[in-house]
Amino acid sequence: QSIEDLTQNALQELSQIDNPDELEQWRVRILGRRGELTGILRGLAQLDLEERRQVGALGNQAKAALEEGLEKRGRDISEARLAQVADLERIDVTLPGRPVATGRLHPTTQVLREITDAFVAMGFSIVEGPEVEWDHYNFEMLNIPQGHPARDMWNTLWVDYPMLLRTHTSPMQARVMESVQPPVRVIVPGKCYRYEATDATHEWHFYQVEGLAVDEGITFADLKGTLYEFARRLFGTERKVRFRCDYFPFVEPGVDMSIDCFSCEGNDSSCRICRGSGWIEIMGAGMVHPRVLAGVGYDPEKYTGFAFGLGPERIAMLKYGIDDIRHFYSNDLRFLRQF
Repeated sequence: QSIEDLTQNALQELSQIDNPDELEQWRVRILGRRGELTGILRGLAQLDLEERRQVGALGNQAKAALEEGLEKRGRDISEARLAQVADLERIDVTLPGRPVATGRLHPTTQVLREITDAFVAMGFSIVEGPEVEWDHYNFEMLNIPQGHPARDMWNTLWVDYPMLLRTHTSPMQARVMESVQPPVRVIVPGKCYRYEATDATHEWHFYQVEGLAVDEGITFADLKGTLYEFARRLFGTERKVRFRCDYFPFVEPGVDMSIDCFSCEGNDSSCRICRGSGWIEIMGAGMVHPRVLAGVGYDPEKYTGFAFGLGPERIAMLKYGIDDIRHFYSNDLRFLRQF
């Protein structure tokens, strides 16, 4: 009778508990080593064998019922607390977000992201390389050997020969091709350094985005199509594109790519953006030179490719009408807050 009374009263008390601390106190008091049920069952030794079996079986049933009730009540309390927290911390995702003052992205970073997004959408991957580079990759592997006059095109900052601050991101052409087999489609954003005087259109450090595609059957038409699509994505679908022959030692043939002036449309000889020409040069490009392909172990009879390079600061100057590249690194908040 004591076991039945204890079980009934304990289960009724259990149903009133609504927090984990009280639940633990109940467990210790009822089912603990010195709990009430344990105390009753210790009295079994005073009974004869038959009574001990009957009362023992009843005690085990009571213990199982109490433990089951304890587990269920604990689960109910936990679910109730989770529901309460969820209700208090519920977020209405249909409400407009609140503006948070977290600063602004630098205009170069904004344009850099636009450029990379455009090429990633066309199937290119993004890779990065070291800013401190070897002469081997910066020049030799790009068909610019020692003593070649093309080296005069890059005013190099030497760290300790043959180590230098890279003059362009093109060294990653060779590094990527050395490590993978075609097909290759990558863009390489990064910072470059050149030892030259600064003025409105020149800085000694700047960003560049290099692009490379190598595969069987790539033609100049693929180059034109890719860069034309890029210009439309970045400057608008109405943009016209012009390609003209130009010289770069690691491509053959080489071209510069221009877009039609979106400021004067070629009708203003005093236009400060296109200077009256009606066209704005935005990048250099061309078909990868066979010697560059052979230098990394590619068969130039089997594989062809194209490469291109452009400067995000120059693109930003065109998009936003900035007339001095030095503004990008002057840290003048009056300038930066405009973007």
